[in-house]
Amino acid sequence: METLEIYCNAQRFILHPLGGAFWVNQRMLLIADVHLGKVTHFRKHGSAIPRGVLHQNFKQLQNIISAFDVDTVCILGDLFHSHLNAEWVIFKTWVAALHCKVVLISGNHDIIDAKLYEDLGIKVLNSWLLDGFLLTHHPEVRDGFYNLSGHIHPGVQLRGLGRQHITLSCFYWKAHQMIFPAFGVFTGKYIIKPSAEARIYVNTETEVIEVPVLPK
Repeated sequence: METLEIYCNAQRFILHPLGGAFWVNQRMLLIADVHLGKVTHFRKHGSAIPRGVLHQNFKQLQNIISAFDVDTVCILGDLFHSHLNAEWVIFKTWVAALHCKVVLISGNHDIIDAKLYEDLGIKVLNSWLLDGFLLTHHPEVRDGFYNLSGHIHPGVQLRGLGRQHITLSCFYWKAHQMIFPAFGVFTGKYIIKPSAEARIYVNTETEVIEVPVLPK
C-alpha cells in the first residue's frame, strides 16, 4: 500500500490507505471510529451481516500497526460501538499481544466503563493536549492548538463518465484541524462539503491520494 506524507502544524504525518495516520515526531498511530462490537450488535438483532466482517477490523488494526514503528496507538473516540458483547473477548486478546501503549480519547459511543479499559492497560482521556495539538473525538476549535479528531466519518463522492460515481472515505485537512475517516469496516460515510482552503486526502484500496477541492 502507498502512503502519503503531509504536514500538520509543521509536524510530519504519514497517511495510510486503511484510514490511520502515523505521527512521525511522536511515533504515534492515530485512528478514529473503529466501532468494534457493531457487527455483533447488529447480527444479534437480525441483520444479515457476514460474521467474517467482525474479524476484518482486527486484521486491519494489526496490518496498520505493523506498517510503522509505533510507540503509542491513539484512538480518537468510538472504539466500541455500544455495550459489551462477544467482541470484547477478541479485543482483550488483541490488546494483550500488543507491544505498544494504547490511549483512548472517549467518544459518544464509548459507554463501556473506563475501568475495564484501564484494567487492560489502556489510558482513557476526554481530550489530550500534546505538543501544540488538541486530540478529541468531536471536532473542536481551540486557540493555539491544531485539532485532530474523528466523529464525522468524512467521505467524498467522486464522479466519472455518465452517472458513474464512487464514495470513498477521506482525511479532511484544514489549516488548524484534520478530521480522520472512520477506521471501522462497518461504518457509514458523511459526504462533506469542503471549504475552499481545505485539502481532501482520499483512501483507495491501495493508496492515499489528494483530490482537488472544486469551486462551489
